[in-house]
Amino acid sequence: MKPTILRDRAVTPDGQPLTLHEHDGVFTIRVGTIELMSSRQHHSEERLAELACAGLRGRPRARVLIGGLGMGFTLRAALGRLAHDADVVVAELMPAVIRWNQTPEYGLGVDALGDPRVKVVEGDVVDLLRESGSRFDAVILDVDNGASGLSVASNDRLYSLKGLQRAATALRPGGCLAIWSADEDRAFADRLGRAGFTVTVERATVHTGGGGWNTLFLGRLPRSR
Repeated sequence: MKPTILRDRAVTPDGQPLTLHEHDGVFTIRVGTIELMSSRQHHSEERLAELACAGLRGRPRARVLIGGLGMGFTLRAALGRLAHDADVVVAELMPAVIRWNQTPEYGLGVDALGDPRVKVVEGDVVDLLRESGSRFDAVILDVDNGASGLSVASNDRLYSLKGLQRAATALRPGGCLAIWSADEDRAFADRLGRAGFTVTVERATVHTGGGGWNTLFLGRLPRSR
């Protein structure tokens, strides 16, 4: 049996260990002992980006904000749905995650990060949302394990009513807010509606062929405010 190799480690702002592991070509990122993501399980992240960017390919200079770089799967799927003149901003809080994606040896997000449409910002997506009045056509949040903070407790700010209202102000009329979650959360869907969005909830498989389910929350703003 091939061993699991610790490739790198870092510390979250909350002081928790964040580690990158490899086993037989499969990479995982863990917070403490909890697996946060895997290069083997990414279908639901790709589906999130596809739904958020649906209809944007024909829009000139579409602008998309992605909160959370992860292993680059969400970013890569978004780029596949956007035209050559789009702008995609990726906010990633952890410098180590950016570094891991930039490392060709790991084969994670290095190709997507090299796309000229992409700008990576090292920092909290909350700050970008606060500064981006009616700037984006879609905001995609895949920063944690669902509609609450796991890797960083302050991520809870994103999912509060105030945080969702802040996201709404960063969107253009008709814009989409798309949020990945490991589990269902009916209370969160209700909160999204109270923030001014028309809400749909979809389930997506972890793998293309199955292997469990994740939940995708999609909030759409009216085309006129």
